[in-house]
Amino acid sequence: MFAYIWPIGLVVLSNVIYHICAKSLPDNVDPFASLSITYLIAAAICVVLYFVLGKSGHNILVEYQKLNWATIIMGVVIIGLEVGFIFCYKAGWQVSMASIVQSAFLAIILIVVGYLFFKEAITFNKFLGVIICLAGLTVINWKN
Repeated sequence: MFAYIWPIGLVVLSNVIYHICAKSLPDNVDPFASLSITYLIAAAICVVLYFVLGKSGHNILVEYQKLNWATIIMGVVIIGLEVGFIFCYKAGWQVSMASIVQSAFLAIILIVVGYLFFKEAITFNKFLGVIICLAGLTVINWKN
């Protein structure tokens, strides 16, 4: 059970810290300059963790040869995610709202993606969840 739960806990904790950091960047810093340091630190930590925790013989070049297109595209879209959130916060989005809004839309889109690309079923519960997400977005954005 722990093997099932700890990754979600890590994602949630990391996301909380991520949004605090993204919202706390100085207004006058260029997001790309900031992210270049962020990614250098992330790359260094990944290499260290590969050698400390890796189970594949500690030959990182062999691992690099196994990679496919997804790694490259993921690098590109991570920049979109990071810069998108940074600019959301620079534009005045509340830290409590930006993530909720994007997560609701993301959940809806990923239901369709799961169906089209991975043959995941669209169940009544998922459809109901979409309706609840849309209702939640309406309530959250309701002007008093």
